[in-house]
Amino acid sequence: QVQLVESGGGLVQAGGSLRLSCAASGRTFSSYTMGWFRQDPGKEREFVAAISRSGGNTYYAESAKGRFTISRDNAKNTVALQMNSLKPEDTAVYYCAATNKVYASRRYETASVYDYWGQGTQVTVSS
Repeated sequence: QVQLVESGGGLVQAGGSLRLSCAASGRTFSSYTMGWFRQDPGKEREFVAAISRSGGNTYYAESAKGRFTISRDNAKNTVALQMNSLKPEDTAVYYCAATNKVYASRRYETASVYDYWGQGTQVTVSS
């Protein structure tokens, strides 16, 4: 099992930046594909970005491409999401997720393939 704890959320003005971090417990962090999702109240959880076990492959939602960067440090058991040029529509609770199952890359955009989730961190972007 792995436990995930997100941090780094907050209130930022449009155009600003935030860096989210997710700390994972356990000694097998490098065997997990990691993802970031976000959710607004009343809406489905939405894929933001994912990163392969080695960090060599990254995947982004169209809304995140060019603005967000996902990265991981397997030595420190952490995954980060650098968010630049933030927009009010980026406002949501952001969740870190992990799976140690292997899928075709597009499947990692689906919340149901992830087995472990953090509690979430609120990101609010003011206009």
